[in-house]
Amino acid sequence: MSKKVKVRWRTELEDRNYPAAHSYLSLLYDERAARKLVKRLQRTPVAEFKAKDIFRASGLSLLGISNSHVEKDRRKILEGRKLSPLLLVRDGDHGRVVIADGYHRLCSVYMFDEDALIPCKIV
Repeated sequence: MSKKVKVRWRTELEDRNYPAAHSYLSLLYDERAARKLVKRLQRTPVAEFKAKDIFRASGLSLLGISNSHVEKDRRKILEGRKLSPLLLVRDGDHGRVVIADGYHRLCSVYMFDEDALIPCKIV
């Protein structure tokens, strides 16, 4: 039986996470709405959800290690480096959760443990 890998998480997001979320949200929403969502994300506390539930709620498919960003995050996990929490937005009109930032991290963690609790900020 293989040893379970422990995923370590940062308590605070990295500086680049909010601009990345803004960039992605700007594709889905107008500039004003994207900016407001990011400001709300910055103020909201961290919650935890299982990796498999985030995938189900997002409707996205799992990326494999052939994706360079997923592989990079997988290596970080194996090296014991901390990952940033995910940034999520509830899209009630479509009954989905938008992964504003952290899709590749989520895919990497899921490969180790689909039941892993993922720290997230969600609005």
